[in-house]
Amino acid sequence: MADRNSDASGDVAAPPSDVAALDAVIEDRAPPPMPVCGNGRVESGEVCDDGNMRSGDGCRDDCLRIEPDYVCTVAGMPCMTTAVCGDGRIGGPEQCDDRNMTSGDGCSAMCTLEPGYVCPLQGVACRAARCGDGIRADVEACDDGNMAARDGCSPMCQLEDGFACTMPGMPCVAIRCGDRMTQGNEQCDDGNNLPGDGCFECRREPTCTTSGCTTQCGDGVLLAPEQCDDGNTRNNDGCSATCMTEPGYACMMIRAAEPATVQVPIVYRDFRGADLAGGHPDFESFGGSERGIVTAMLTGGKPTYARAAGGSATTSGRAAFDQWYRDTAGVNVTLVERLTLTRVSAGIYRYNNSAFFPLDGRGWIAMGREMPRNDGHNFHFTSELRYWFQYAGGETLEFTGDDDVFVFINGRLAVDLGGVHGAESGSVTLNPATATTLGLTVGRVYELALFQAERHTTESNYRLTLGGFNLPRSLCNSACGDGVVTRDEACDDGTNDGRYGGCLPGCRMRAPFCGDGMLQRDSGEQCDDGNMVNGDGCSTRCENETIG
Repeated sequence: MADRNSDASGDVAAPPSDVAALDAVIEDRAPPPMPVCGNGRVESGEVCDDGNMRSGDGCRDDCLRIEPDYVCTVAGMPCMTTAVCGDGRIGGPEQCDDRNMTSGDGCSAMCTLEPGYVCPLQGVACRAARCGDGIRADVEACDDGNMAARDGCSPMCQLEDGFACTMPGMPCVAIRCGDRMTQGNEQCDDGNNLPGDGCFECRREPTCTTSGCTTQCGDGVLLAPEQCDDGNTRNNDGCSATCMTEPGYACMMIRAAEPATVQVPIVYRDFRGADLAGGHPDFESFGGSERGIVTAMLTGGKPTYARAAGGSATTSGRAAFDQWYRDTAGVNVTLVERLTLTRVSAGIYRYNNSAFFPLDGRGWIAMGREMPRNDGHNFHFTSELRYWFQYAGGETLEFTGDDDVFVFINGRLAVDLGGVHGAESGSVTLNPATATTLGLTVGRVYELALFQAERHTTESNYRLTLGGFNLPRSLCNSACGDGVVTRDEACDDGTNDGRYGGCLPGCRMRAPFCGDGMLQRDSGEQCDDGNMVNGDGCSTRCENETIG
């Protein structure tokens, strides 16, 4: 009979207690369990475990690395970012960093990207993502949701004259200069067509007296105490809304950068000839040159009739003359435009037209109140042109035209070609003697006012040449190298030569530095974990630390 402790082979089985001991030996020799990333415990081989398997929150999805700009101190708890919003460096969960904690500029107070912006460079102001997306961003003055022209908001998202764009993503609305409401691109609106009164075409002008002109910030005319004047009243473009140079910018007074053309505002007033019922008595009535029709000084910015009473050889009297350059309902029709002078040589601009008929098919003719004259032209009109300049000495003006021409500088008569005549020429050079007569002082701004009349149906000439009358203008740019960081610079250490810890040339990017997450051994770094925190193995000086 077999022993009950024996198996079928006859071998004697180990007692139960021995089997348990053997199992224990086998279990002791088995490898330890594999670490489980995401279980909230830092296990063998892991350097962190925040209880999940997601990257981008400080602990990488395999728990084998702490991501730059984070510290992970307590297992199972979220890692903490060491990034500082507003320091100009994108770190941790930051999507952008424009060196401030102001929302509404593309990068929020939490350093998250705001709708309608892109922030391609850290430490530099964000910019509009796309014109036409219906979101007004950065330097966009408008965004009506499209890139069409002539609808109020240009394809560059800038306001077009004659429109106001108040709601991003919505169509712009037409406005009218002269309604006494300042809207859109208008700098002012005084409700009239009078140049020289401080506001013309809804743009600011210098205001002038017989002792010179006083400029207004935003009129594009640079004169002390203004430090700059770029023709607008916006901040953050180098020249502030009060015409002071903004920190970090350099605003140069430029004369040499001469444009190919200069556009000068001009006012036309259309009249009907005296040969028509109700026509003006001074048009289509007289002939012959006549000097002395006007006094030597402007009055209220307008030429003053020189005769005390009655008429003259080519005029019918004061009341009729006063209508030449003033809007008069039922007598004239006013049109405001620009005369384009072309650069012909250094500092010299000219308009030359031997068939000067700017009102053909317009004014009274368009209204059916007058028929075209010789060769279909409209002959009966006046023009009024004003230009401002900073007197330096040596400026020249030449004019050839018909009929009447009166040029005033600093409110004083400088050229008199009065009367109904063919093309006649006159000129003035602002030499010391002339400057004394006209009351000019070097460095001050003065007004040049040119009044012309076309009064007869023979021909019409207009040739104006201005030499040396170019105004000083402001050009503002970030001053890389001045040690002041502007909104479009990432850094500016004054030298910007790319050395370690400094700034690259151009001020648009930082040079390598401790904390950028890139090991620079040739600069003495022993480590670089992408943050500026001590106690995590790599110090704020990028030196190795002993932990534990």
